[in-house]
Amino acid sequence: MAGFFLNVLKLLGAIWYVIKHDEEFHILLFLLLTFLVSGTFFYTYVEGWSVVDALYFCFMVMSTIGNGELVPTTPLSKIFTVVYSLLTIGLFVAIVYKMVYALVLRKKGALDRIRKSYTQKPDD
Repeated sequence: MAGFFLNVLKLLGAIWYVIKHDEEFHILLFLLLTFLVSGTFFYTYVEGWSVVDALYFCFMVMSTIGNGELVPTTPLSKIFTVVYSLLTIGLFVAIVYKMVYALVLRKKGALDRIRKSYTQKPDD
């Protein structure tokens, strides 16, 4: 269980690092939140789902998990879901890529600092 929390802390640290240092991530995050909110409103209004169910469905679509617990029933919702998935899957992958890249950079930076400390010659 401690390993899980350690990994969550590392992920949150990477997200914080990317938020502070990557302007492109700000745009991607804004788009992601915009799509989540708009999709949630759409499914709440058209399908009559609760806000939590609609948000859950939007996340399942964009992350390609798709459990099949909720399914669009109207033709308009089905067309919206096709367009929504085309727009959001790539966006979700881009955000995950940015977070993983930040984790790798942070790990590489830590390893470089350790290597540098071992390879430095002591002052005579």
